[in-house]
Amino acid sequence: MKTKLSRFDAAEHLRSPEEMSAYLSACMEEAGDDAAFVAKALGDIARAKGMSQIAKASGLSRESLYKALSGERVPAFDTVLKVCHALGIQFTTTPIPQSGR
Repeated sequence: MKTKLSRFDAAEHLRSPEEMSAYLSACMEEAGDDAAFVAKALGDIARAKGMSQIAKASGLSRESLYKALSGERVPAFDTVLKVCHALGIQFTTTPIPQSGR
């Protein structure tokens, strides 16, 4: 008997703002210096909310958002800020513990 596998899509499991925030926080913690990984996480959240809606709210085209948030490139910081604003997400900062520097 063969096991049938399907590709996991995080966007299908992100339903509430709390889940989206927890997902992005976990991805940022895991990413280290990998900005494309964080961009991909933002892309997952944008797809969960509706890419067309985020494109309209951010003033960016849907196509450019798919490219910028694919995880294959690092988007410009202004794009990240526009997407975060459209998603209703804000960044907060905390000091890195001495052992993590």
